[in-house]
Amino acid sequence: MTVTVIDHPLIQHKLSILRDKATNVRDFRALCTEISLLMAFEAMRNLPLEDAQIETPLAVAKVQRLAGKKLALVGILRAGLVMVDGILSLVPSARVGHIGLYRDPQTLKPVEYYKKLPSDVADRDVFVLDPMLATGGSAVAAIDILKEHGAKSIKLLCIIGAPEGIDVVHAHHPEVDIILAARDARLNEKGYILPGLGDAGDRIYGTR
Repeated sequence: MTVTVIDHPLIQHKLSILRDKATNVRDFRALCTEISLLMAFEAMRNLPLEDAQIETPLAVAKVQRLAGKKLALVGILRAGLVMVDGILSLVPSARVGHIGLYRDPQTLKPVEYYKKLPSDVADRDVFVLDPMLATGGSAVAAIDILKEHGAKSIKLLCIIGAPEGIDVVHAHHPEVDIILAARDARLNEKGYILPGLGDAGDRIYGTR
């Protein structure tokens, strides 16, 4: 497993606004979408290319196009939806799946309540999307579900991750690469990332 923290200045600038408790719902949602789109460039850096030939209005040109497997974006509900939207604007042909999980407030364990995946998810490069990698329970559960459906090529994209969550994903799925915009210090006693940005779902949708 590799953990990549994207330190691009534009992402870090947007992340500074995202963390601010004064940022309103509309701007928070837009920033999540924008950061996700920018992160996708790094996540897709090693996608294979194949040679092709096309005709421009003036001449024949040798070009390169994406080769190999097609993409699937799987958002962990509910907060992961905002990341799906950003990456779809970059790769509109990607298939989309959803896995609904919530964290039991007592045990902090994930509980599944919804699942809908592309029928050919086993034949696709899968990007699991969730803004926060905190305890790692939801990410591990989502990856478990994907593997049960035959998925083999899986990456995890999160805007912010905690060391505890990274370690948990590594322990259960050591071959899954993790891509973050920031690796924060630790979790608090309630399982929230510090310094973090609060509850991503609540800030995206304006709930409490």
